[in-house]
Amino acid sequence: MAIYLTAVIESKTAHRDEVRATLLNMVTESRKEPACLQYDLYQDENNPNVFVFQEIWESREGLDAHNAQPYIQAFGASLEKLETNPQIYLTQPLDRA
Repeated sequence: MAIYLTAVIESKTAHRDEVRATLLNMVTESRKEPACLQYDLYQDENNPNVFVFQEIWESREGLDAHNAQPYIQAFGASLEKLETNPQIYLTQPLDRA
C-alpha cells in the first residue's frame, strides 16, 4: 500500500537559504530512490521560512529505506537551524478505495 506523507518544515530566518538548499538536494536524491513515487517541495508564499513536502512512497519499507539515507540523516542532525521540529503527517487519500 502506498504511503502518503506531508512534512512541514520551518527554518530560522538566518538559516533559510541553507535549509532551502539542503531540502532541494533532498528532492534530487529522493527522486532517485526506487520506492519514490512523488517527492515535491513547496515554499509558503506568505512565510518564506516555511517549506512543505508532499511525498508518495511505494510502501512502508520504501519510506523506511528513504529515512535511512545519509542525506536524510544529515538533515535530521541539523534541526538547530529550524524554528521547530518538522511536522510529519502520514495520510491516506479519501477519494480512493
